Amino acid sequence: MVKAALLSCLCLAAAPVEACRLALVLALDVSSSVDAEEDLLQRHGMAAALLAPEVEAAFFSGPDPVAIQIFEWSGQQNQTDLLAWTLIQTPADLRRAANALARSTRATNDMPTAMGYALGYASIKLQHAPACLFHTIDMAGDGTNNDGFAPASAYAAFPFDGVTVNGLVISEPDTAVAGYYLAEVIRGPLAFVEIADGFADFENAMRRKLVRELSAQIIGRFNIQKGANG
Repeated sequence: MVKAALLSCLCLAAAPVEACRLALVLALDVSSSVDAEEDLLQRHGMAAALLAPEVEAAFFSGPDPVAIQIFEWSGQQNQTDLLAWTLIQTPADLRRAANALARSTRATNDMPTAMGYALGYASIKLQHAPACLFHTIDMAGDGTNNDGFAPASAYAAFPFDGVTVNGLVISEPDTAVAGYYLAEVIRGPLAFVEIADGFADFENAMRRKLVRELSAQIIGRFNIQKGANG
């Protein structure tokens, strides 16, 4: 079975108990289409984006913290955690998370793009996240699924109720990847695809995406509270 195939390769930690407004999983594509220089642009670009002033402001724009978890992915059995679930309660927490990501190194090379397996892995990670109001997965990549089961099979086999899946597409030069993400990858009523104009633009695209996501959670919480109050 699809689910059993992925579960067999996961080692899951006990769930933290802290509450937060958003549990955010960030997934980096390190498949064979991403060379060593491009990998560093992604890895260091995400770390720099986390520390950007507008992103930091978005993290702390609400009364409740955000929890983040980061992993890299490529082939069916190639998902490696870069940051365990971390509750971002202070700017120092955000700096430590960014520094851990910047110091990380690529675990695998020359592997295919098993996007369905990556989505399943992210879904299971969310089951062990802090108790949060919203749950979001970010899939960053420059290609389409070419190994193992497709995203649609992951959505059918794993728990995705209430989970938003957004995409960050590195679109150089193939713009068809963005169409694939729009049709097959993103999920949820507020889901969107952010486009990076090549790997050199990854940091800027990640900044835009994080600000949009963190702001959406504040708006969503306001709407929930408004509804509860009549």
